[in-house]
Amino acid sequence: MESLVEQMHRFFDPKSVAVVGASRKITKAGHVIFKNFADNKRRGIFRGELYPVNPHEEFILAFRCYPSITEIIGEVELVIIVVPAKVVPQIMREAAVKGVKAAVIISAGFSEIGNHKLEEQVTTIAKEAGIRVLGPNCLGVYDSHTGVDMLFLPETKVLTTGDEVVATPRPMAGHMAVVTQSGAFGASALDYLAGKQLGVSKFVSFGNKSDIDESEMLSYLLHDEKTWVILMYAESVEAGREFMEVAREITKKKPIVALKVGKTNAGARAALSHTGAIAGSDSIYNAAFTQVGVVRAGDMEEFFDTGKALALQPPAVGNNIAVVTDAGGPAIMAVDECELKGIKVKEFSAETVQKFEELKRDGTIPSFATNLNPLDLTGSATSEMFEQGTRIVLDDPEVHGVIVIGLHHVPALEEDFVDRIADLSKSYSKPVVACDIGETEMALYIRSRFDKFGIPAYTTPEDAARAMAALVNYGLHLKRSGSFEQYLESFQKRVKT
Repeated sequence: MESLVEQMHRFFDPKSVAVVGASRKITKAGHVIFKNFADNKRRGIFRGELYPVNPHEEFILAFRCYPSITEIIGEVELVIIVVPAKVVPQIMREAAVKGVKAAVIISAGFSEIGNHKLEEQVTTIAKEAGIRVLGPNCLGVYDSHTGVDMLFLPETKVLTTGDEVVATPRPMAGHMAVVTQSGAFGASALDYLAGKQLGVSKFVSFGNKSDIDESEMLSYLLHDEKTWVILMYAESVEAGREFMEVAREITKKKPIVALKVGKTNAGARAALSHTGAIAGSDSIYNAAFTQVGVVRAGDMEEFFDTGKALALQPPAVGNNIAVVTDAGGPAIMAVDECELKGIKVKEFSAETVQKFEELKRDGTIPSFATNLNPLDLTGSATSEMFEQGTRIVLDDPEVHGVIVIGLHHVPALEEDFVDRIADLSKSYSKPVVACDIGETEMALYIRSRFDKFGIPAYTTPEDAARAMAALVNYGLHLKRSGSFEQYLESFQKRVKT
């Protein structure tokens, strides 16, 4: 009997794919999907066999077209269905005859609009034939490593001016997996991640979840070496008990970040009309996520910020955080947000304060710098000051993580302070996050450089504090579950490679 991992693997690295509804018309979803695969095959990224299926065409993009799945010569491991909903049952019957084992139904028009009987009919055919189904009403799968790209959203569009612009970019290969119930959110997520230069391992859109749900997909991603963090957008979780059991085991080895919408009565009603989902009580979701170690994000920005932090930095062993800054006001903002998130910003120990006083006496840091926590180096800050101050803070056993707020605007601070902080952090197993405020070229450069060296950087002090809170809360969960040391060891291994 096949394992769940073997079943799910067909969606991400199939040996052969048939696109039913492939088209020569560039505005059709079937054309975009088939072109994605054809382009990736020509580039040598997608290595499976590829078959367009359309009874009205002989060739599509120089590939021989077949009138039905059953007339394809050779095995078909995965079928992608992009035809009107009423035709889907017939396609599924043909897939069953062909011996297909996996199907992605992109088509809409099922339970999300109240057409439950049609969806049940499709599900019954699939179960009897042993076909695993993703969807219907979904975007399908994008795998940055294997070239599987079922997104019917073209990468570029031509404006009325005649100019071609990037419309739906595919993110670079990385280590965050995105699983989403909403295709529209998924498309936005891919655009956001590409723009922020954040890498994706796998992307999955569930749609109506007629067969495969979050629990099964999360179980598969647990075993995916390229996935370090799982980001999950959910409007509902039907099999709640099963999900909790699966999530409890996964979060001992990989973080799960959840963006659960439908918090309000109006939001829950909108979720029901969107995918036919029953959202459930938000307080119950909160309690369940906390119990099994799922990190819940409050909004879309925090969702991705948290994922980046957990992918790049180790979890914190405790909940006391230090702030090193050249800007007093933003530091206070970070401290406030830390406290609101339930993490502490205690005064430094007498021993650590004494070390700062010694730096003042020898002129390494300004005599008027404040050093009770935050350590405020003031507008006189230099790269050396940041390095020396951060080293002392990281050496303090009572400090479990550091937020570095280095505003590039101060005159003596050079960009090499990023390199110094990044090099310094490698000698410690404590998380470090950074912040530089602004949208100028210099601000973007500083933040991107921090990210490149493995220090997640953010636009506001509050964003940095929330990211640190996620590292603290996940670390505390690992400690409660007795898996902190094991996780830290695996994190350090993957960072080195």
